[in-house]
Amino acid sequence: VQLVESGGGMVQPGGSLTLSCTASGFIFSSYDMSWVRQAPGKGPEWVSGIYTSGVKGNTVYADSVKGRFTISRDDAKNTLYLRMNSLKPEDTARYYCARIPRRDKWLTYDYRGQGTQVTVSS
Repeated sequence: VQLVESGGGMVQPGGSLTLSCTASGFIFSSYDMSWVRQAPGKGPEWVSGIYTSGVKGNTVYADSVKGRFTISRDDAKNTLYLRMNSLKPEDTARYYCARIPRRDKWLTYDYRGQGTQVTVSS
């Protein structure tokens, strides 16, 4: 199993970024996936989750990002995305994609990528 994130960078407050996570080594379409972030000196924070395709209303978000972030998946490309709009300095963190083996247990992942750094600063 391999998860490789990309798309991070430095952006000004109010800006946007799109993160990608390319998966390999397992049947991507069969798993719920999530994004988790961790800021320096803080514990991991769940950001967003997406169920397998076909589940109605299949995306969920932390209150801190609801309305600003959008999670999506392309099962044909084995890729998970996180579109982040209206970024704030408090969104600064390393962002990880994670494979979720048990439904609705968004922080209980079995595999996680190496992460991509997002820095929001003027």
